Amino acid sequence: MITRRRLLAGFASIAAGFFSTRHVSASEKTSDNELRFPGDPTEHNVVYQLNKDDQKYHDAILFSAGEMLRKYNDNITVVITVFGPGIHVLGRKPLRDVSHQVKQKINSLADYGIKFHACGNTMNSLGWKKEDMYDFVEVVKVGAADLMELQEKGYSYISW
Repeated sequence: MITRRRLLAGFASIAAGFFSTRHVSASEKTSDNELRFPGDPTEHNVVYQLNKDDQKYHDAILFSAGEMLRKYNDNITVVITVFGPGIHVLGRKPLRDVSHQVKQKINSLADYGIKFHACGNTMNSLGWKKEDMYDFVEVVKVGAADLMELQEKGYSYISW
């Protein structure tokens, strides 16, 4: 018959084995191999500026953002702050030509966790509201201020 004390001692030894850590050499331990949980802060943070109305420009920024995500997997936060003539890439019914390919890339990147911030000032100048944008878009009051504030929080800034 197993006594309560013996049962608890058995659980304690199992728990100790479960929670003990194995020694990891410096060469084995890299930030890309560490286990991250949803909601954990990312080690890498980057903000892109998208403010032009040019498909090659859009393609370059979206490609770069996607490559950053592929390189760092879930250990990066990518924000694309959009303002000025670039704002049309986030509109449900843009007033300027936006290729189907760019629209698809933006929606796909959003599905993979890339954040899109739209400048409220630019939207106001076009008479646009939040509902005129894709659902995943976060509206910020001033796009340029968003760039500055994210840099102050440690985000690396990328502009073309």
